[in-house]
Amino acid sequence: MIVQRTRRVVLALSLGLLAACSDSGSDKTAASGDSAPAAGASTLEAAKAAGKIRIGYANEAPFAYMDSKEAKVTGESVEIARVVLKRMGINEVEGVLTEFGSLIPGLQAKRFDIIAAGMYVTPERCGQVAFSNPTYGVGQAFLVKQGNPKNLHSYEDVVKNPDAKLGVVVGAIEAEYAAKVKVPQGQIVVFPDAVSALSGVQAGRADAYAATALTVNDLMGKTDAGSGLQKAEPFTDPVIDGKGVRGYGAYAFRTEDKAFADAFNAELAKFIGTDEHKKLVAPFGFTPDELPKGVTAAQLCAGQ
Repeated sequence: MIVQRTRRVVLALSLGLLAACSDSGSDKTAASGDSAPAAGASTLEAAKAAGKIRIGYANEAPFAYMDSKEAKVTGESVEIARVVLKRMGINEVEGVLTEFGSLIPGLQAKRFDIIAAGMYVTPERCGQVAFSNPTYGVGQAFLVKQGNPKNLHSYEDVVKNPDAKLGVVVGAIEAEYAAKVKVPQGQIVVFPDAVSALSGVQAGRADAYAATALTVNDLMGKTDAGSGLQKAEPFTDPVIDGKGVRGYGAYAFRTEDKAFADAFNAELAKFIGTDEHKKLVAPFGFTPDELPKGVTAAQLCAGQ
């Protein structure tokens, strides 16, 4: 019975991922539409003229994912973007499903104009894109098999156990954390997305999947008692350069679209922390504890 239930869980999650593919659309630029913008118009001007814009997202709940029942892209990052962009005169958001590791290249190639995927702001990424200020701050967690057979409660525990395999999603910050904590490369298993990572832990290809606490909470909410998985508790965030890490997620724009990012930021500042914002993100598992509490993209880009 446990095997059957596990298969149903993986199948359901896989179907959700496949459904997301139907929203990816073509590779036209995000500002394309019925209203042709003037030659040389900025990305923001073109999007306003078209009345819509494309956002790149990876299929990672609760930040950005396809709701197969509603047949639309949703999540904390997507829904906040809808509110902010509407206030800026852009009423329609189209999602472009992209593997997480390809989000920045896709943005630079103009497959879409904004990354809305809960992407952490890091100094390295700041050299490639222009970030908005963060919408949340969150710690880490491990997804493990029931009973946590290898007793993994931190990245450091993986280092101590040469038989332990740590799963990470390609391009995600967890791979960087693992490297800085000196998890041997041979102990790291890279998956294309969270669904694959969950399946990998179930199949024994990885002993733990490292992700944000919110991602792990969401995955656990989608599995039943027979999934054979649990959240590793207690858990200690990795300590890097003498400090415990906390990730801050934000929107990313092309570096040449800094004026767009600044305009977006101005509206975002009016929204984050309001009652309307808290009500909007609560269904995705966000609480006041995840508010960015004044942390800015400039501080994060400077490594502070």
